[in-house]
Amino acid sequence: MATLLCAPLVAKTVDQMVREMAVAKGLGADLVEIRLDHLSVFRPREDLELLLKGRPLPVLITYRPKWEGGQYEGDDTRRFEALRLAMELGAEYVDIELKVAEEFIKFLSGGKPDHCKLIVSSHNYESTPTSDDLGNLVARIQAVGADIVKIAAVGVDITDVARMFQVIVHCQVPMIGLIMGERGLISRLLCPKFGGYLTFGSLDAGKESAPGQPTLTDLLNVYNIKNLRPDTKVVGIIGKPVGHSKSPVLHNAAFQSVGFNAVYVPFLVDDLPSFLKVYSSPDFAGFSCTIPHKEAAVVCCDEVDPIAKAIGAVNTIVKRPSDGKLIGYNTDYVGAISAIEDGIRGSRVKDSSISPLAGKLFVVIGAGGAGKALAYGAKEKGARVIIANRTYERARELASLIGAEALTLAQLENFRPEDGMILANTTSIGMHPKVDESPIPKHALGSYAVVFDAVYTPKVTRLLREAEESGATIVSGLEMFIRQAMGQFELFTGLPAPESLFREIVAKNSS
Repeated sequence: MATLLCAPLVAKTVDQMVREMAVAKGLGADLVEIRLDHLSVFRPREDLELLLKGRPLPVLITYRPKWEGGQYEGDDTRRFEALRLAMELGAEYVDIELKVAEEFIKFLSGGKPDHCKLIVSSHNYESTPTSDDLGNLVARIQAVGADIVKIAAVGVDITDVARMFQVIVHCQVPMIGLIMGERGLISRLLCPKFGGYLTFGSLDAGKESAPGQPTLTDLLNVYNIKNLRPDTKVVGIIGKPVGHSKSPVLHNAAFQSVGFNAVYVPFLVDDLPSFLKVYSSPDFAGFSCTIPHKEAAVVCCDEVDPIAKAIGAVNTIVKRPSDGKLIGYNTDYVGAISAIEDGIRGSRVKDSSISPLAGKLFVVIGAGGAGKALAYGAKEKGARVIIANRTYERARELASLIGAEALTLAQLENFRPEDGMILANTTSIGMHPKVDESPIPKHALGSYAVVFDAVYTPKVTRLLREAEESGATIVSGLEMFIRQAMGQFELFTGLPAPESLFREIVAKNSS
């Protein structure tokens, strides 16, 4: 059966909950969870009648105590009475914690109506149990008489989610298995693929009932959750941080537009080798790599495209269907260099055999994965390359690798050997939320004809704003982002990327 979408209601008043139920229905929820413990005043009979009478959607009633992460601080008898009353008034689901489930079932003494399903839940706010412990927990919850098993645990690492998926796939009764926190997000997004009974989506950012909950709108419109099936492939972006990424919006829309059965999700990854080892099944078909994993990805792949190898950074990993081997590519440098070339030409002209970068002085700020990619790409096009970095040592390493010169960022402030130079920032300086930072002061920008910033949140960084004020042509990181993403799409799908769609979505999401 299809995974249900449940909207948790955490309003303080009954009136607001009633209003929010209608909102949840309008947004596309299948049911709502009414969190009685969030009400500032609760009069069981009259309030439950108000909430349940003429409800637009099925309801799950939860009255979570403080000791299980909720807000209710009174004794259990009053709580049990309210839950029993909710059952009598027609609630479709009632949630009770495993710790008191036996007592509650005794308290009902066989009085549970047939229409009402009992969810027995266990929450672990410390960590995710081992596979064995999860299995035992499921058995205990089943033994106590649950219609539906619910386990929620905090994710310490994204690999914790794989254990939960395993347990859900093998569970004999309906199960809700969620990993809380940002590292557990995929447990909420991929429920339909692994057979989870329901997943929670908040009405809006800020109305979550648990950490890491996505919004209903994102579940439906970005992740296309109603169309996910057991055979849907999973691809996604590996990074840390990864929450700001616009890639899921872009790739999911592109997949849908060409009818490619895959979903693109954010993977917040701490340790790349262990992530790739745990998610080695063919279901996880490809990955985009971003900061700080692009260099580690080179070592983790079985085969690496020669250009990506020379750069020493991989931003795209594809799992080869024939043998499951990981193949690494780099679409960053093609995206960035072509964007800068077109910036110099003043249009998106594709032809001309000699690059407008040839013979130009090209200054790259940053010596990480993206810095290497730009330095390599510019060198290949015949530019004279300078690497500037906070720590001189890293700049010198990269410079000697590709035959360039090295400077510190401080030295760059007074570096003006000629006019008409090109500047490319590849660091995260100036990225949201630190939007008032810039890698180089405004007075040092006068000698540059073209300035490129790989940062694209915000679209116009302080560096680009000041460069434009200083008379330079500016090239936004969004342009590189669009082009590298199109390259990735083609590697993931084997299909040509729908360019106009990519541009339209990026324009819509970066205003």
